Amino acid sequence: MENFDVVVIGAGPSGAVAASWLKLNGYQVLVLEKETFPRFQIGESLLPCCMSHLEAAGLLDAVKARNFQVKSGAGFLRESQQFEFYFDDQYTENAWTWTWQVKRADFDLALITETERKGVPVRFRCEVTAVRNSTDLQEVDYTDEHGGLHTVRARFIIDASGYGRVLPRLFDLSRPSRFTARGAVFSHLDDSKRTDKASRNIFVHSFDNNRSWIWAIPFSDHTTSVGIVGDRDYISDLAENGGAKYKAFIQSFPDLQGRFDTSHFRFEPRAILGYSVGVKQMFGPGFVLAGNSTEFLDPIFSSGVTFATASGLLSARMVHKHLSGQQVDWKTEYEDVVQKGIDVFRSYVTGWYNGDFQTIIFADRVDPLIKKQICSVLAGYVWDETNPFVKKHETILGTLAQVIKLREKQQQAEQNL
Repeated sequence: MENFDVVVIGAGPSGAVAASWLKLNGYQVLVLEKETFPRFQIGESLLPCCMSHLEAAGLLDAVKARNFQVKSGAGFLRESQQFEFYFDDQYTENAWTWTWQVKRADFDLALITETERKGVPVRFRCEVTAVRNSTDLQEVDYTDEHGGLHTVRARFIIDASGYGRVLPRLFDLSRPSRFTARGAVFSHLDDSKRTDKASRNIFVHSFDNNRSWIWAIPFSDHTTSVGIVGDRDYISDLAENGGAKYKAFIQSFPDLQGRFDTSHFRFEPRAILGYSVGVKQMFGPGFVLAGNSTEFLDPIFSSGVTFATASGLLSARMVHKHLSGQQVDWKTEYEDVVQKGIDVFRSYVTGWYNGDFQTIIFADRVDPLIKKQICSVLAGYVWDETNPFVKKHETILGTLAQVIKLREKQQQAEQNL
């Protein structure tokens, strides 16, 4: 039976960051991955905050070498209104001012290949089937691609299995999301007609009274990811007929009209339904959850990879502390920290769907300081307590939106006199 310091379940961004950081700090790590890489994954627009996580894990240079599309900000549209944030104009000090937009198959492969290059064994097409955990010793059963059963021992387990949610499933840790069940239909299209402006940033179109939206994420190979998010029945209908309804629908929006009329699908549009999910707890004897094994909210604001890399890095640091013989308060030092970031973005996701966020950014006047502070949230700096839009996240969007609505109502009344 093989023995390791840490077994990491999952070779995505969270698992790669955790495994690479632990290897850099002298630990023997094994990564078990159910799929074969490269493999398709959604979540293609990164946030600047994740750059420091990649750097800490020694993975940043490997990603730079792939020449992904640089992302400098994000634009939001609603009918004839448009508002843009640029990451070089944000509130948080010493923040990264750019990031990338990536095809996740290529991005994830770059991360885990560099992790392997550092000396971490990664076993693909290996599915974890059982875990016996305790305070000091963990046993992990897995089957290989030929159906052979293996068992490895470790001092600790990091579950970074993403939507596979291995330990939440084995240990009954999942709980339903508090968000309305939504879905997304998406594809990659040839995009030779896009402008220079459209090439640099993600653009998000809000419609259907803020209940639905479209993303357009450009890649460096002159293709673009276009996805539609809405209620489940609506999305299921758009995904039918080989993508004909989907393609016709996206071209009904002014910024996208005519852009894809002669474009070819790189793959037939795919649908994901009911993606939001939660978890009862993020740790237990001998294990910790990271990435989407914890909680996934919604694709708006592109927070998924940032939470994956942030929790992957923090979990590795806490495991290092634990294995070094130091006392770790997993609730305070890990779960509460991760949950804090999730809760901040939860407030913004809620503000998106109830319209408070749009009320603020599409107001007649947006205070430059407020714009900077919101921009830092959108850049992923949701742990910066000096930012009032982080510290007061539960109430600040709703309060500000009400003030703006009242001001606009007063202005309209004055014009009618």
